[in-house]
Amino acid sequence: MSSETSSTVDTGTAGEPGRIVISVDAMGGDRGAAAVVLGMADSLAQNPDLAFLVHGHETEIRPLLDKRPDLAARTTVVHCDAVVTMVDKPSHVLRHGQKTSMWSTIEAVRDGRAGAAVSCGNTGALMAVSMIRLRKLAGVNRPAIACLWPCRAAHGFAVMLDVGADVKADPQDLLQYALMGASYARNGLGLARPRVGLLNVGTEEHKGRPEIREAQDLIAAATEAGTFEYVGFVEGNDLPSGRVDVIVTDGFTGNIALKTGEGTAKQVGDFLKEAFNATFLSRIAAVLALNSLKRLQMRIDPRRVNGGVFLGLNGTVVKSHGSADATGVSAAIQLARRLVASGFTDRLSARLASVAPPGQDGAVVQGERTGSSS
Repeated sequence: MSSETSSTVDTGTAGEPGRIVISVDAMGGDRGAAAVVLGMADSLAQNPDLAFLVHGHETEIRPLLDKRPDLAARTTVVHCDAVVTMVDKPSHVLRHGQKTSMWSTIEAVRDGRAGAAVSCGNTGALMAVSMIRLRKLAGVNRPAIACLWPCRAAHGFAVMLDVGADVKADPQDLLQYALMGASYARNGLGLARPRVGLLNVGTEEHKGRPEIREAQDLIAAATEAGTFEYVGFVEGNDLPSGRVDVIVTDGFTGNIALKTGEGTAKQVGDFLKEAFNATFLSRIAAVLALNSLKRLQMRIDPRRVNGGVFLGLNGTVVKSHGSADATGVSAAIQLARRLVASGFTDRLSARLASVAPPGQDGAVVQGERTGSSS
């Protein structure tokens, strides 16, 4: 992490009425500011209501924006000298990271200057800074990271959480993940009554650890208050099946499943390339099957679903892959935009308050319940 400390704001037009402002960390990703700015340009081309606060080294960002006048007109540059690297420890960032682009990105959401934050940076540091600056929603014990998982359902994706915010989860945490995941599915995927499943080693009721079986009872009892359908235990082979819309698990299991799925998708793509390049006839077959191969590539391309959402915070934060290219960054920004447009954080807060056990902090926000879908 850089030891320099200056941070200045270049006044722009990002906050004009009618625009959805996304705070973007331009530094910290593997591909640098160029990929981030390209992703911003792509997302703006598809969503003209977007505007940006972009945080990082102005000497790197400004020349990239100057090449794209339309994007520059919608972007305010917040200059930050310091950058959180992938090897920085979260504890070190919390003590010394106030002048970094990551900290500045989250601060813009905390101050209300932006509706959501997007960063390709260090996941642990981003979660730590987000928790300290945005704070947890009332009643939330452990925030979770939710990702979109390609599946055979008509809407194309399922929500899985937690995928790495915390390796542990007790039954009450898993209940909160179910509520947060169902709210995300309603607002991010447009599902009126999502189907929720609890990941386990088998579908039989006697399978799994005691805390998993206890969580099953809690989730089953919360279906009406949470406005979701509980389908029971699900197994690993149910993840892509379309049987469920929300997959609930602890961060240890979820992160392994996520990385395994991403690796498998890449392996399938590599195997197909090898097979179609093996002989002259196979190359001809590849040309004939080009449209079908493109459709398959779209279905398994992890860049299309890039972006893990930090759930359970007083603000929307989307974590992009560190290696994301422009396509991946654009997907993360567009996901953040959808959540801001839906009023996701307020709806989630009200939903959690409506099922908070007696004595939990969630009781203090009971008045936020409005009866609207969340």
